[in-house]
Amino acid sequence: MDRANKPKTLPKLSSTPGLPPQPTVTFTDDNSRLRADLPTGESIEVLLYGATVISWKDATGDEKLWLSEAAKLDGSKAVRGGIPLVFPVFGTAPDHPQTKDLPQHGFARTSRWEFLGKSTSESMVGVKLDFGLSSATPGLDPKAAALWPFKFNLIYSVTLNPESLTTSIVATNDDAAAPFDCQVLMHTYLRVKDITAVEITGLASAPYTDKVGPSAPSTKTQPATPPTLTITGETDRVYTPTEDAVTVSEAGQPRFRVTRDNLANVVVWNPWADKAAAMADFKPDDGYKNMVCVEPGAVGGWQAVEGGDAFEGAQTIKLVG
Repeated sequence: MDRANKPKTLPKLSSTPGLPPQPTVTFTDDNSRLRADLPTGESIEVLLYGATVISWKDATGDEKLWLSEAAKLDGSKAVRGGIPLVFPVFGTAPDHPQTKDLPQHGFARTSRWEFLGKSTSESMVGVKLDFGLSSATPGLDPKAAALWPFKFNLIYSVTLNPESLTTSIVATNDDAAAPFDCQVLMHTYLRVKDITAVEITGLASAPYTDKVGPSAPSTKTQPATPPTLTITGETDRVYTPTEDAVTVSEAGQPRFRVTRDNLANVVVWNPWADKAAAMADFKPDDGYKNMVCVEPGAVGGWQAVEGGDAFEGAQTIKLVG
């Protein structure tokens, strides 16, 4: 919910003489997005539509997330790129009574979230941004509210540190009489220089659902040897790894280490040439060469949330190498 006199730049939490410089948070003139900057140079941008992280830069200004050149940033469509948030359903679920009528990937990424504030401290080198969406939030997609009439409260936190980015969600059921099922996914688009040079480790021997091919969906197991996954064509897989972290390397050099907290699955996705060219909001057509989605989530089944209870999950993407 917008505040009439919301400042464009939030004040620092402390102005005590002698304290080191503090992170800053700045809004765009139309209050559609905000940017957080660390004194060390790192930054993120978050679109309030979907609470979508659309940029993450290191101290040198190097972008770590892929964003389509045709991504809609005006609230008319879910963003193609960055880190869209999937809730309460992954894909579509025509056989699940509670979510069968919801649009693909639910409504979290197509609702306007409320910015709840920032937090930091003298001992914290980064900044934490909190966003809220609930069944009572004015920005909730009205069609989705009618199709999923549960009382819920979501708190989504984005924490920027000099060498890492963490996104976490707490999904609370506010209705003691109506338990609900949900799925959660952080649809992270990592930027790479050359998809053919990418190797992903941490998935060896993991079972997965392959959503590409004539027999799709099919259940398979990632080979233990070699211990790396390479991308050589359209890829859409839902893994259930035993390891908590997945490492993305390029040309033999580790670049990202993605660690999951209470998220059992990892989706690996790249549309490759034909599918990328067929998607109107995926530009340039050869953009698939510069991205790979490594998406922590809880999507292999359903998370049952009883009244008064909550589901929590998080990912941390650490820059390595």
